[in-house]
Amino acid sequence: MKQSPALARLYPFTPRRIEVNGHSLAVVDEGQGPVVVLLHGNPTWSFMYRHLIGALRDRYRVLAVDHLGCGNSDKPRHYPYRLADHIDNLEWLLAKLDITRATLVMHDWGGAIGMGYAVRHPESIAGLVLCNTAAFPSKRMPLRIRLCRLPLLGALAVRGGNLFARAALIMAVRRPMTAAIKNGFLAPYDSWHNRVAVLRFVQDIPMGPRHPSWPTLVAIEQGLGQFRQTPVLLAWGGKDFCFNRDFLAQWQAIYPQAASRCFNQAGHYVFEDAHLEIEPLIRAFLERHNGNRGSTYEPSPTNCRWQVQF
Repeated sequence: MKQSPALARLYPFTPRRIEVNGHSLAVVDEGQGPVVVLLHGNPTWSFMYRHLIGALRDRYRVLAVDHLGCGNSDKPRHYPYRLADHIDNLEWLLAKLDITRATLVMHDWGGAIGMGYAVRHPESIAGLVLCNTAAFPSKRMPLRIRLCRLPLLGALAVRGGNLFARAALIMAVRRPMTAAIKNGFLAPYDSWHNRVAVLRFVQDIPMGPRHPSWPTLVAIEQGLGQFRQTPVLLAWGGKDFCFNRDFLAQWQAIYPQAASRCFNQAGHYVFEDAHLEIEPLIRAFLERHNGNRGSTYEPSPTNCRWQVQF
C-alpha cells in the first residue's frame, strides 16, 4: 500500500513483511519487553491501534498484525478467507517470530481469530484484552450487515461502492472523525481487488451449522473455559450497534475473574472514541499482570454497572 504523507504522520510505522503459507503478512513490530499482540477486525487494519502502539512500545514489544487481505498484507484474489485460515496464519506468523508468550488485544473479528489461536496454544497466553468482539456463536446480526451478505448486492455494495467500510466511519463511532483519519481507515481498500477480504469477512460470519466456519467457532467456544485463571480485561464501547452490551455480559459470564470497563459514550470503534481512556487502562492491566506495580493509573468511575477490579 502506498502511504501518503498525511497517512505517514498518523501511522509512522514501517511494518515487517513475513511470508506465511505463500503470502506476505504485514506486522508492525515496535519496542522490546513482554509481547503484546494487537488483532484488528473488519473493515479495519492495524491503523486502528496507532495510538496504542505508541502508548506501549516504551515497555513492551508490540506486534500489530494486518490479517491477510487487510492493511499492508497481501490481498490474494483466490483465497478462502475463512476463520480457520486467519487462525492458521496467525499461528504461523507468531511461530516464525518465535513468540512463545504474549498478551492478546482483540477487537471485532480479532476476537475470534485471537481466541482461536489461544485455545490451540493456552500455554502461550499471558493475558487477554477483549474489546467489542465475540468468539462464540450468536443469532444477532444487524440488518445493515445482513444486507451486505446478499448475493450480488453484497458484492456490489462492499467491493464496488466500498459502502461497508465507508458506513463504518459513521456508524461505528460516536465522535466524528477528521477527514485524515477517515482516509487512513480507507487507504488499504481503494479498489475492487483490494476490498476482497472486507466482503469475505462479512460472508464468513457463521450463523448456523451449515456455514463452513461454524465448526471452527464452536470449537473455539468450547475451549474458552480454560482461561478462567488467566488475567482478562474487558474494555467495551457501550454504544456499539453490533457487539452490544449483551456480548459484554456473555464474556463476563465466561470470565468472572475479568476486570471490566464500559465506555458509555464510545461506539464500536472504541479505540477511536475512547483512546485517551482505554490506552492507560490497558497499560495498567499489562503492568499489573507483568509484575510491574509502578502504574499509578486509576480508572475513573462510570455509570455502568461493570467496574474495573485489578
